[in-house]
Amino acid sequence: MATRKTAVKTPAAKKSAAVKKTTTKNAGTIRVGIGGWTFEPWRGLFYPKDLVQKRELEYASQQLTSIEINGTFYGSQKPSTFAKWHDETPDDFVFSLKAPRFSTNRRVLSEAGESIERFLASGVLELKDKLGPINWQFATTKQFDAEDFEGFLKLLPAKVEGHQIRHAVEVRHESFRDEAFVALARKYGVAIVMSGDSEYPQIADVTAPFVYARIMGTTEGEVQGYDSKALDQWTKRAREWASGATPKGLETVAQAVPKDTPRDVYLYVISGFKARNPAAAMALLERLKGK
Repeated sequence: MATRKTAVKTPAAKKSAAVKKTTTKNAGTIRVGIGGWTFEPWRGLFYPKDLVQKRELEYASQQLTSIEINGTFYGSQKPSTFAKWHDETPDDFVFSLKAPRFSTNRRVLSEAGESIERFLASGVLELKDKLGPINWQFATTKQFDAEDFEGFLKLLPAKVEGHQIRHAVEVRHESFRDEAFVALARKYGVAIVMSGDSEYPQIADVTAPFVYARIMGTTEGEVQGYDSKALDQWTKRAREWASGATPKGLETVAQAVPKDTPRDVYLYVISGFKARNPAAAMALLERLKGK
């Protein structure tokens, strides 16, 4: 794996030193990242030993092109916090947000309107153009109910104060492997989170103008989290998604919709052996920079 500069740049220099998003001709933008940036085992492994903790986001955002924020799943953040995250990261960096559990962990999803509105008005727009997709993650026990789930999807706004919002739903119960669910996601232009190398049901059907993938197979025994073959495979899949193609070898539910329109791709290395996740994400970015 190619080495990167470990010194954290000043704000003025930081923008030119940031890892550039990966875009190829006739393809969407591919962003690769991790979940969060505060994890003690990363200190000295991913982060330089002498890096102060308050500069970890600044450093991580120079090595990666996106981060999925998990803290928003557990509680609200202040508008000033979102603004701070915006200002500490490079111009072309993007955050995805885990939506609050109060919106998704409920018996009747179609009654989540107030919670959804409160979250979207909590200051997330302070991220400005760095606000990427919102991941609405559901409990592993939540089963598919077509009428109620459509009621939930109707509550997700396409725009908030003129800012386009991309929504993804992460469902983790086998009952969602249903053509009716895929049809609903396509109807509302919402992405189904693609779970890779995990115990969760895989639904790789493309249902939105972007793809949201979470891969969870990193191991302690691999310095880069995955072996070379797996890294090459996920790189190839990311490129295929970005070009509008449907990668082979993934589990889908419904018939594919023929389309070669470029798509943006958000690929996060999550769970697995978490200490290796930054190395895996960086290895993928290095491969994506190649031809």
